[in-house]
Amino acid sequence: MKLILEYIRKHLGIFLLSTFFLVVEAMADLFQPAFMSFIVDKGIKNADVSQILLFGICMLGIALTGAVCAVMRNRFASRVSQSIGRELRRDMYHNVQQLSMENIDRLRPASIITRITNDVAQIQDFINGIMRIMVKAPVTCIGAVLLIMIQTPGQAPVMVAILFVVALLVWGNMRIGYPRFGIVQKKLDRLNGVTREFLSSVRVVKAFHAEEEEMEKFEEVSLELARANTSALRTMAVFSPFINLTVNFGIVLLLWISGSRQRVEIGRLMASVNYMTQVLFAVTMISNTLNTAVRAAASSARIREVLDEKPAQNMPENPLRPDIKGNIQFEHVSFTYAGAGKESLHAIDVNIYAGETVGIIGSTGSGKSTFVNLVPRFYDATEGKIWVDGCDITQISPMCLRSAVAVVPQKALLFSGTIRENLCWGRADAEEDELFAAAQTACADTFIEQSAQGYDTQLGQGGINLSGGQKQRLCLARALVRKPRILILDDCTSALDARTEAEVLSGLRKLTGSMTVLLVSQRISTVMRTDRILCLDNGCVAGFGTHEELMASCTIYQEIYRSQIGGEYCG
Repeated sequence: MKLILEYIRKHLGIFLLSTFFLVVEAMADLFQPAFMSFIVDKGIKNADVSQILLFGICMLGIALTGAVCAVMRNRFASRVSQSIGRELRRDMYHNVQQLSMENIDRLRPASIITRITNDVAQIQDFINGIMRIMVKAPVTCIGAVLLIMIQTPGQAPVMVAILFVVALLVWGNMRIGYPRFGIVQKKLDRLNGVTREFLSSVRVVKAFHAEEEEMEKFEEVSLELARANTSALRTMAVFSPFINLTVNFGIVLLLWISGSRQRVEIGRLMASVNYMTQVLFAVTMISNTLNTAVRAAASSARIREVLDEKPAQNMPENPLRPDIKGNIQFEHVSFTYAGAGKESLHAIDVNIYAGETVGIIGSTGSGKSTFVNLVPRFYDATEGKIWVDGCDITQISPMCLRSAVAVVPQKALLFSGTIRENLCWGRADAEEDELFAAAQTACADTFIEQSAQGYDTQLGQGGINLSGGQKQRLCLARALVRKPRILILDDCTSALDARTEAEVLSGLRKLTGSMTVLLVSQRISTVMRTDRILCLDNGCVAGFGTHEELMASCTIYQEIYRSQIGGEYCG
C-alpha cells in the first residue's frame, strides 16, 4: 500500500477536496434520520403542521447538499484515479525501457503486460473506491453509532459488542483473502502468456491444424484462473453474510431491548433502526472495499517489483563516447543465460577489423545469435571482455554504442504505420534520397514502388500485409538508413530466394569499408564470399579465417560444406 500512498500524495490537494465533499455527504446522510424523528415526535405526534414543514424543508436542503457533494466527489475521484493509473503505466513503461534483456527475460513479457494493464486497473478501482466509499463508510458507521448512543444511551454496550464482532470478521476476511488474490494475478499472467503465444503463432497453429491442442492448453490455464478466483471469492461469500447477520442481529436486539425496558418515542426508535441500517450498509461497503484493497495490495506488490527492478547491466559513471570505427575484439568471452545450466558461449577469442565483413556459421544452438547480441550489449558477457575500437563496451555510453550499431534480427519486426515511417526508425531525420538508396540496396525499392501508395503504404501490425521476404528487406533497408558503423545481420536473408539474396549481398559489398558487417547465416553459400568466416560449434570457436583456410583446417566447416554443397572442395 506504500506505493499507492506515494501516488496519492502527488494529488493530495484534489484527494483532500474530494474527501471534504465525501464527509459533508456522509453528514448529510446522517442528519436525515434525526430530522425524520423530529417530524414524527414533534410534528405528527403533536399535529403541528408548521413543525412538519420546517423539518421537511430542512431535510430537502440537506438532501440537496448531499447530492451536490456526491456529484463533486465523484468527479474528483474519477479524475484522481485515472491520473494515478496513467502515471503508474507511464512510470512502469519507462522503467521497462531502461531494463536490460536479462531483466525482461526474468520478468517475462506476458507478466509485464498484465501488470501494466490489469494490476493498474485494480489500483484504479481501489483508489476510486477509497474516494467514493472507503472514507464515507467509516464516517457513516461511526456517526451512526454515536447518534444511536445519543438517541438511546442504553444501547452502547450492544453497539460496542456488534462492532467488535464485525471488526474480527473484516480482519479475518483480509487475512485469508490476501494470498488468494495474489495467486489470481499469477494465474492471469499465465493466461495472458498462453493467449499471447497463440496470437503470435496463429499461422503455425492453423498450418498444423493444432487448434484443438491450443484450445486444451487455453482451457487448462483458464480453469486454473477460475479455480483461483473461486477460492478468493469464497472468502467474500463466507464473511459477507456473517457481517450482515451480525448487524441485522443488532437491529433485532436493539428493538427488543427498547421494547422490554421502557416506552420510547416512535421517532427516536425509527431513527435508531435507520442508523443501524446505515451501519449495515457502511460495514458492507467497508468489507467490499477491503476486498478490493486486498487485490490492490497484491497488484501493488507486483507493480512495485517492476518499478524497483534495476537494470542487470552496470552503467559507467563517466561513460566513454568514442568515434566508433568498427573494430571488435572478443577477449576470452564466455556467456550463460540467466537460469541456464550450460554456457552458450565459451572462451571466445576473436578479432574483427573495421570495414570487414565476417560471416558467422554453425549448427543450430551453436551460439551465433548470442555472439552478435553481445556486440550492442543486449547482454553482458559472463566472463571476459569485449572491446570496440580499444574501449571496453561496458564503459561506453549505451546510447553512443547503439547509435553506431544497426541490427536486423532473425524475425522481421515492423511497426504499424507507413513504409516511410518504418524506414525512418533507422534515422528520424533521413532525407528522401537516403530512404530510396537504402531501399535499393536492400532490393526493396521494386515492391515498394509497385504498391498502390508507394512509401506511404500503410502496414498492418508486424507488417502482416507483406510477405516474409518483403519484411526482411524492409528491415534491412531500415538498418541501412541509419548508416551504421557496425551492421549485424542475424540470419535476416533466410526468407529470400537465392537470386534476391545474391543481389542484396552484392549491394552490401559495395558498402564494404564504410562499415563492419557481421553476417549470421545457416547457408554456406551466403558466408563463403565474406572476408572471413567464424565457425561456431557448441558455443566454441571451431575455426576463424577465409573460406579456403577453413576448408583446409576446420572439420566442422568441411562437414557443413559437404552437407549443403556436396562433393569435395576443389579450391
